Amino acid sequence: QVQLVESGGGTVQAGGSLKVTCAASGRTLSTYVTAWFRQAPGQEREFVAAIRWSGGFTYYADSVKGRFTISGDNAKNTVYLQMNSLKPEDTAVYYCATSSSFTMATGWYDYWGQGTQVTVSS
Repeated sequence: QVQLVESGGGTVQAGGSLKVTCAASGRTLSTYVTAWFRQAPGQEREFVAAIRWSGGFTYYADSVKGRFTISGDNAKNTVYLQMNSLKPEDTAVYYCATSSSFTMATGWYDYWGQGTQVTVSS
């Protein structure tokens, strides 16, 4: 059984930083694409960043380039999203998910975590 568990969410002031974590069991993340998505109330779930450890591939949404960094720890089978220079518009529930190949479409990810709330106050 594959499980993804996000953690590390919370409330931070605009301009601050937060690091969210995606811990996996039942699937070795280094052999898949792992992505972070986010969803604000009343909005569509949107792609944030993705990583494929094989080949060192990372990809970021334009809205977070230069501010967010996705990384992985193979020994811990964990993917992180370091979020810096946070803005109020970054407020959302952040989800991690895995796919066999890179895509920004939610429908192609087969496993999802439960999400962790990130709130950025102005």
